Amino acid sequence: MDLLRSLPLGLYLEQPITWLHHLDPRVKIAWLMSFLIAPVLANPIWRIALAVLLVAITLTAAIPLRVWKQQMGWLLMLCFFVFILSMVAPDGLGSDSQPRLPADEISFQQPPPTPKPGVVKESASTQKPKATKPVPTENPSKYRYVLFNQGPVKITRKSLDLAINVSTLLFTLIYSTNLFLLTTAPEEITAGIESLMRPLRAFKFPVTEVALTLTLSLRFIPLVLEEVQNLVRSVRTRAINWKKLGIRKSLQLWLMVAERLLENLLLRAEQIASAMKVRGFTSPDRHRVQWHQLRLKKSDWAGLVSLVVLWGARLIWGWET
Repeated sequence: MDLLRSLPLGLYLEQPITWLHHLDPRVKIAWLMSFLIAPVLANPIWRIALAVLLVAITLTAAIPLRVWKQQMGWLLMLCFFVFILSMVAPDGLGSDSQPRLPADEISFQQPPPTPKPGVVKESASTQKPKATKPVPTENPSKYRYVLFNQGPVKITRKSLDLAINVSTLLFTLIYSTNLFLLTTAPEEITAGIESLMRPLRAFKFPVTEVALTLTLSLRFIPLVLEEVQNLVRSVRTRAINWKKLGIRKSLQLWLMVAERLLENLLLRAEQIASAMKVRGFTSPDRHRVQWHQLRLKKSDWAGLVSLVVLWGARLIWGWET
């Protein structure tokens, strides 16, 4: 099962047991959906706060560094490159920004007042020169649309906001899902989803069938990876010279491998179905095995209260202006 262990995402961490493992799966599903929905129409500060919150949860849960490095190292690097590329890319704004005042300093003289009727106008020689009042050239506002402009690199406010939004959204969506899968067993996921879907039974929705199908599919994924690994090893051990085979024969060989993989998977599925029939699993409601008892504890209620506080802050301060 080396292929399954080398996957960068979606692994369940059995040891050590953290406080995230003890949370009810329904509470963790609610937090996951919040992390997926909260960045929508949120300002950049709120998006950064969500990413920092995910990192803080990981640190407080004392997840080993080897797991974080193996699974999240490439994600942090990807988000960093996305941030840099989005920041230096053109922002797509059609108008060019211009300063409010010209570059040269210009002073304007006030026109002489119009003389009143009956008042003798003084001659030019007797008039006293009036001091001209220059207009200040400095912009009283410190707002600048272009933040950095050196050669081909141009960073504007819009490109910076876009870079923050894209990179933080990518990190939040992938990392929150991975953290959920890292601390939640497949059986707990299906039990939590089935519990949350119970109100749909009033509409005659097959909740139990969907939960059973999801459980079997999650259990079938390691078998698929094992079959793929065995076929890849069988091809490697034969030391095939791909250059002599050519493109056509290489495609034929890989089609034969894919056909063999499909046959093995169908055989595994038939064996699982036969084993379920022998043990009396004739319908989803009969002989059901409950792996986990879903009960809300004090830590689960604390997580729900924290979730309410999070959404309260989101609705008050998190909107994009």
